[in-house]
Amino acid sequence: MDQPYSGGCACGDIRYNISDEPIFMNDCQCRDCQRMSGTGHGSYLTFPSKTKVNLFGEATRFDMAGDSGNRKTGGFCPRCGSPVYLTFEAMPELFTVHAGSLDDPSRFKPQVVTYASRGYSWDHLDPSLPKFEKMPSA
Repeated sequence: MDQPYSGGCACGDIRYNISDEPIFMNDCQCRDCQRMSGTGHGSYLTFPSKTKVNLFGEATRFDMAGDSGNRKTGGFCPRCGSPVYLTFEAMPELFTVHAGSLDDPSRFKPQVVTYASRGYSWDHLDPSLPKFEKMPSA
């Protein structure tokens, strides 16, 4: 790895440094991601181990139930409201960041579109990306 992945919220109260490579990068068109992003999809980088994440600042967290019924938790800045990360009850070792929270968003290279069945015609994503109706299995 050349350099850690770093980023945070818009006001800088929450920051992270991740000394690992992402195992999955996706655009997700599920309703939760649409609501969190305020647009047609969310864009994410998922890292394999929370132990390689240095998180600074205190996020406000909220829980939602995924299609599987498992809980996912969103972390956002209580001051500026920026969404920063997600964690998953069923996969507690993973740590997912919003691509827009990266200091260098050009490092985001989406591999797939998930929940394409919930996408809208006005939300134009890279047509060359593989599309999954839901979340692909591991």
